[in-house]
Amino acid sequence: MKLRELTTIKEMLSQIDTIRFLYPNLSEDKYESFLSEMVPHNYTQIAVFEEENCIGITGCWSATKLWTGKYLEIDNFVVHPEYRSKGIGKMLTDYVEKKAIELNCSSIVLDAFTGNFAAHRFYYNQGYAPRGFHFVKILDEKKMTV
Repeated sequence: MKLRELTTIKEMLSQIDTIRFLYPNLSEDKYESFLSEMVPHNYTQIAVFEEENCIGITGCWSATKLWTGKYLEIDNFVVHPEYRSKGIGKMLTDYVEKKAIELNCSSIVLDAFTGNFAAHRFYYNQGYAPRGFHFVKILDEKKMTV
């Protein structure tokens, strides 16, 4: 297995099948549109490949907030269902942690849907813990992916 950082929209678009395990109805046009807005704001993806097949992927980006200073945010973390519980997720979180340290970040943050208990268990096991609530007020559900 090889880990590779994806930095171009073209590279990211070519892994849409893996992203669709998380967002099954995501169209290529919508994905490209979102990536076009995200990439200029430090968004990259880290992917794990077996041969040429992407079996795990996560996005991440760095930013700064008053309460935490510089941080790295994990976004859209997904492992192919046939490869879960085989260390792929840990490979990704280990890489993200190394990247955060290299970027001189104070912390790594992420969101996990409230009902995604498997993700909660995974993140707890990787040393993550909830520090607050992420409140959402939906203004137009049709613009959302989920």
